[in-house]
Amino acid sequence: MGLVYYGYPKCGTCRKAKKWLETNNLDFQEVNIAEAPPSVEELGKMIAASDLELKKFFNVSGTKYRELNLKDKLLTMTDEEKISLLSSDGMLIKRPIVFGDGKVTVGFKEEEFDKVWTN
Repeated sequence: MGLVYYGYPKCGTCRKAKKWLETNNLDFQEVNIAEAPPSVEELGKMIAASDLELKKFFNVSGTKYRELNLKDKLLTMTDEEKISLLSSDGMLIKRPIVFGDGKVTVGFKEEEFDKVWTN
């Protein structure tokens, strides 16, 4: 399976991550996370491949997150409900996400990309 880059074109961090992938000559499929968020199944695979808590997949600084008052609501939701919510709206997901070959990165930190995607 190749790399899939989930990003949002208006997001500066996403543009930096995409440029890093291009500069490092990595082939990837680009998906606009707002138009085509990952499915429940895809998110499940990403979460399983990461060593991150599920809450790290939420875009906690996003408008939608605040509008829906998710800081409080997430405390009482099951993991299945959280994953379903994430898959329903790409703007709730922390971005960019790069996924492939059993690995995943959430957000963009150049040193993490160097470690995960160039080995």
